[in-house]
Order: sequence, then structure tokens, then C-alpha cells
Amino acid sequence: MMSNSHRHDLDIATLRLSGAAVFGLFFGFAVWVSPASAAEVIELTQTPCQFVEPEGGEKGFTSTKKADCDAINATSGEERVAAANVITLKSGDYVFRVTNKNVSYPLGFWLREADYDWKNPLHKLTKISVSGGGLTTGKSLDYEVTLEPGEYVYSCPLNTTPDYRLVVTE
Repeated sequence: MMSNSHRHDLDIATLRLSGAAVFGLFFGFAVWVSPASAAEVIELTQTPCQFVEPEGGEKGFTSTKKADCDAINATSGEERVAAANVITLKSGDYVFRVTNKNVSYPLGFWLREADYDWKNPLHKLTKISVSGGGLTTGKSLDYEVTLEPGEYVYSCPLNTTPDYRLVVTE
């Protein structure tokens, strides 16, 4: 049984770090509890030239390089986005879990406010934008973000997908 003073030491060892992660020391071991466990997970699957979920299934495109998707989406991208499902979420914390299902080259993910302009240095400071790469065939990666009310788009610049819509309400 622990003494009261020893229990007090364990309680003091629990710290809240920058409002995000909780760190605790228990019996000499460090334990991290990720805030992602409280965030809602949105799963998205990439196949050549598209995200599967907003388009209601795989379109059967084939691609061995970005240029293949550039050509496919130049002819069908606008029409497909117009018919695509729009993701609607409430403001809050999310993890976008993106999977490269069967694309033979590395992919990425980019979620940003609909009016985000990467060339505008003020947007990099004031607008929401989350991105990353390294999605090899069969791999999934998580992208954490806190979304505020507004309109967003998401895409893959490396697999050249259309810009799919996402709407966040209060």
C-alpha cells in the first residue's frame, strides 16, 4: 500500500502540456496520451486520381504518374466534384486518416480553407491548412486539425485529385 505522501507525488507528476498532450510518470515509466483519442476520425481512401468516399466508389482510373491524373481530371474533374458528396462536420478536433489503397507512387493530403492561397504569406499565418506526404502503397497516415466554421477543400497534389468540398458548421 502507498503512503499518502507517495500518492501525492504521483498526482503531482501528471502535467498538462500546452493544452494538447497529457504526460504522466507512473512507477518510472513515461506515458503519453494523445489528444487524437478525443478527436473524431474521418477516413479517406485514395485510388488513382481520386478520393473514393466523396465520389461514392472507385472510378477505375489507372495511373503510373501524376501526369496521368492531370489528364484524367482535366476532362472529368469538374463534373465529378459537382456530383461528389460534401463532407459536413461540426467545428472541433479531427483526425483525417488517409490511405493509399493502390497507387504505385507516394501520395499526400492537403486540407485547407476554401479561399487559402499558398502564395499569400498572411494566409500561412491566419488560415487553416494541413498537409503532408509519404503515403506509399497500402499505408495510412493521420492528419490532425482543429476545424472552425467555414468552407474547406481537400485534395492530393501528388495524385492530382480534384478539390473536394468540406463544410464546417458550429
